[in-house]
Amino acid sequence: MAVKISSKYLGDFRVTNTHGPSKCELITDAPTDNMGKGESFSPTDLLVSSLASCIITTMTIVAARENFDPGEITCEAEKHMSDDKPRRISLIKLNFTLDTKLTAEQRQKLESIATNCPVHHSLAPEVVREVCFNYA
Repeated sequence: MAVKISSKYLGDFRVTNTHGPSKCELITDAPTDNMGKGESFSPTDLLVSSLASCIITTMTIVAARENFDPGEITCEAEKHMSDDKPRRISLIKLNFTLDTKLTAEQRQKLESIATNCPVHHSLAPEVVREVCFNYA
């Protein structure tokens, strides 16, 4: 299934992006270290957000299929850019917190998603990913 996304340059290194099916709009801005104002997500920020939200989404899908409640899931993410050229993401750190009691088997199923979601499989292998899980 194809999804259409329309993008339009607004000036000052900003782009508006419209999700075809929902008409939801999202503005990106170049980061301050690359000629932008940093007043919104940068495109690379969105990539890291996409990875975190994809992992959370797929974990909750697995939990629903397996008939258990994963509870509240949060993620703190860090994006590290390369020092050399070409400019790119070199490291993504993801720190997930799950606030519910899960069995060892349930934890294993959810943690395996971290390396099996669609966004993870779409990233270049050179992008280092450090994933940590914490249980309350």
